[in-house]
Amino acid sequence: MSYLRFEKAVMTNLEESLRRELLRTNRSGAYSSSTLVDCNTRKYHGLLVVPVPELDDENHVLLSSLDCTVIQHGAEFNLGLHKYQGNNFSPKGHKYIREFDCSLVPTTTYRVGGVVLRKEAIFQAYEDRILIRYTLDDAHSATTLRFRPFLAFRSVKALTHENSVASREYHEVDNGIKTCMYAGYPDLYMQFSKKNEFVFQPDWYRGMEYPKEQERGYFSNEDLYVPGYFEMSIKKGESIVFAASTSAIKTSTLKTLFDKEISLRTPRDNFYHCLVTAAHQFHNRKPNDDRYLLAGYPWYKCRARDTFIALPGLTLAIDEQDYFELVMQTAERGLREFMEGKPLSVQIYEMEQPDVPLWAVWAVQQYAKYAGRDNCHKRYEKLVADIVKYIEEGGHPNLRLDDNGLLYSNGRDRAVTWMNSTANGRPVVPRSGYIVEFNALWYNALKFCSSLAQDNGDTAAQEHLEALAAKTKQSFVDTFVNEYGYLLDYVDGNMMDWSVRPNMIFAVALDYSPLSQQQMKSVVDICTRELLTPKGLRSLSPKSGGYNPMYVGPQTQRDYAYHQGTAWPWLGGFYMEACLKLYKRTRLSFIERQMVGYEDEIDYHAVGTISELFDGNPPFHGRGAMAFAMNVAEILRTMKLLEKYSYQK
Repeated sequence: MSYLRFEKAVMTNLEESLRRELLRTNRSGAYSSSTLVDCNTRKYHGLLVVPVPELDDENHVLLSSLDCTVIQHGAEFNLGLHKYQGNNFSPKGHKYIREFDCSLVPTTTYRVGGVVLRKEAIFQAYEDRILIRYTLDDAHSATTLRFRPFLAFRSVKALTHENSVASREYHEVDNGIKTCMYAGYPDLYMQFSKKNEFVFQPDWYRGMEYPKEQERGYFSNEDLYVPGYFEMSIKKGESIVFAASTSAIKTSTLKTLFDKEISLRTPRDNFYHCLVTAAHQFHNRKPNDDRYLLAGYPWYKCRARDTFIALPGLTLAIDEQDYFELVMQTAERGLREFMEGKPLSVQIYEMEQPDVPLWAVWAVQQYAKYAGRDNCHKRYEKLVADIVKYIEEGGHPNLRLDDNGLLYSNGRDRAVTWMNSTANGRPVVPRSGYIVEFNALWYNALKFCSSLAQDNGDTAAQEHLEALAAKTKQSFVDTFVNEYGYLLDYVDGNMMDWSVRPNMIFAVALDYSPLSQQQMKSVVDICTRELLTPKGLRSLSPKSGGYNPMYVGPQTQRDYAYHQGTAWPWLGGFYMEACLKLYKRTRLSFIERQMVGYEDEIDYHAVGTISELFDGNPPFHGRGAMAFAMNVAEILRTMKLLEKYSYQK
């Protein structure tokens, strides 16, 4: 039985099928996304969504959807599905779905009377091109297929409406047409592997509605332009391949290309293989051959902190050391440019955040454990030493090393940590001063850098780093450890944040901890009692003031809930690492049970990947972005750690 297979009962129940989303990506950042029944519920959904760098740095929906109609004996059966205002669905093609399977590529099987039509979709890995193969598995009489494309030509952040500016012009190309609705956009090529007739019948379909945008408090209605339809006959056993792209293709190659693309895919036949495929979806390659990791889909770009946190899990944990090195090569260039005060030549956002260099050291530390100390010395020893020196000498504009050995960062007016939600231009959680994870990372960086100096026999550097680390350790304990057994979240002069938050877990999970064994156990116990959920650690304890676990409603309401009780799987990864570090094999079964909570998500929200965050209270619904790099990464890294501890005696 297929690992990711949905039967007719699920597919025809819109309450079940519309909440499940699909994501197909390529290496340029382009993607194709919708729900299981191909009914778009977000403005970010679309069959072909591509970057248009000539316009801006956003993705743009060119082809929103493609309706297929089966025609036999003059009777038409439209397999499409759209939601219109007033909770009206049309043309209700989901009722013809017999099953859906996406263990290899998303495959929908339709039955219309005696007709059985199979649809398979795949996104070409290195081109902005969606390929859809239609195969007529069974038919008792002559069958015709009609395809009606719905065009948007807009940013993913906008909506389009009927207007007189949109161009209706089109040109015939090999087995299809090309068209462009607005100046500045690339041509959209729609082609088939078989000769067909295109009937020009321009019209606007008005009042389409996106319920996910309604939930989020945004405008949710738009009109889509349909230039006409393609029509062709199909015989039993025959396959027809449709391609939509920003460039033309020789249509005689489409069938071979589809088979080739399938051969490159990893079957998603278990939880691990789903996560590996999900990890590859974040890969991003620019024309100059720079490599990046996107922070998530559908709206995130490459962010510095996310890159360094996600990098080990998305690469080393799945034995892809080469991609770690490629991404780090790009990221290191950007990091050095920032430290040297030069304009960035890389497309990485938020490089200025004060904890970014600290996370870069942590990522290198993971590389050393996987690739060996020799490789680490060869590639990254100087980077680590330069980062520590840069911080120690006060090079960062918002990271000050005080005489007590602790790092101070001003976050009162602008969010400087991963808890970065804002409302009315101010941080919702204004973490400022001595921030707990910053200083845990700093102590860890000092000790790691010291160990590299020791490998080289650099006694002077080692002694200096050890002395600074000892000062940091003592101040960390004096500043953050409280009488209740957990760590203060931040301390800024007389201001102490007593909220029970997950950021203290890093002081336990990191390789070098400033805490004693008993202090580490106390932190883990508090996290277990007050923060742990089946979907990771809550961002705030239910016992703390301001607990708001449901990430729902308009933007402002969601901003206030974003880090006030929602659960994050990537934090759960560090929690599980802390458990294994302290309790080793005795916690293996506990960690394995925790992993079940993540596997449950694989076929529920965004099929085959992990959502950005989850409600902090049952039933822990997935929210936010449909795919989030740090979550996928930390689950993969936890699986690698489980494997390591399972073989230890």
